[in-house]
Amino acid sequence: MAAFPFQAESPMTLPLVFIDGDQGTTGLQILQRLQPRRDLRLLTLPAAQRKDPAARADALQRADLAVLCLPDDAARESVALAAGSAVRLIDASSAHRVDPGWTYGLAELLPGHDRTIARSARVSNPGCYPTAAVSLLRPLVDAGWLPDDAAVSIHAVSGYSGQGRTGVDRHEGPDAATAPAFELYGLALRHKHVPEIRQHARLRHAPLFVPGYGHYRQGIVLTVPLHRRQLAEGADAARLHASLSDRYAGCAAVHVAPFTPGAGPERLDPQALNGTDTLRLHVLASASGEHIVLAAVLDNLGKGAAGAAVQSLDLMLAG
Repeated sequence: MAAFPFQAESPMTLPLVFIDGDQGTTGLQILQRLQPRRDLRLLTLPAAQRKDPAARADALQRADLAVLCLPDDAARESVALAAGSAVRLIDASSAHRVDPGWTYGLAELLPGHDRTIARSARVSNPGCYPTAAVSLLRPLVDAGWLPDDAAVSIHAVSGYSGQGRTGVDRHEGPDAATAPAFELYGLALRHKHVPEIRQHARLRHAPLFVPGYGHYRQGIVLTVPLHRRQLAEGADAARLHASLSDRYAGCAAVHVAPFTPGAGPERLDPQALNGTDTLRLHVLASASGEHIVLAAVLDNLGKGAAGAAVQSLDLMLAG
């Protein structure tokens, strides 16, 4: 077990951060972000101990804050191993995203929600698709423009890194030439993100969610098509755009693109924000205003995963 890279030079009063699962797709991203920092110490486990419950329990008990970058069942095990300690947890899995005992780690969810995260002992990192969907839908439900009982459809495409190591190996390994250019998945319509989107967007009914993977490494475009008849009386694309703009005014990580009726961008590139922690939201509308598309672009490994976890970590360390 090693605390690095500052064990010899940093005062022991600096917070100790343990990444449980630092070799997975998200864990590696977080590790790379935190390694150069001088305001904390990192605790890691050697390869032989990464799956050893006793070693993990010791690390969790010693740490001030731990980030769980694990499959759901292993994340639940880590929570149990941390029982009785003062360690604060950020869970990057989907195990606790609808658990009322955990704070949802989307800092921009509501005004002041960043302060709630800062005070929390248990934070569940949002999923990449829900980050986009909830950010588009929640302000409109809160404003009353989108009825909470609306029949909502969500369509999205992600880079193959959204599948984790399986996707990376499939598209970058020896059989990469046979990997599909594009594929839909989750067609049993039981995707694990649906309860998360429903709960945090405050929808009364589960949305219809159809995701896909493209033959590129990372980046997401997510869209929500709407007909004006789905909206509350008096609602139109301009009012939806105003609600989003008002909600995210002053939010460094969320940008709302300008709105011009019937004149949106010709295309949205899912890779446009790769390497950033930015989420960009669009309201697109036909010239008649009858058809509206809400759209979001983000890096599934940035704001959709590691970026959000580090954002919560910084809030918790400062709080």
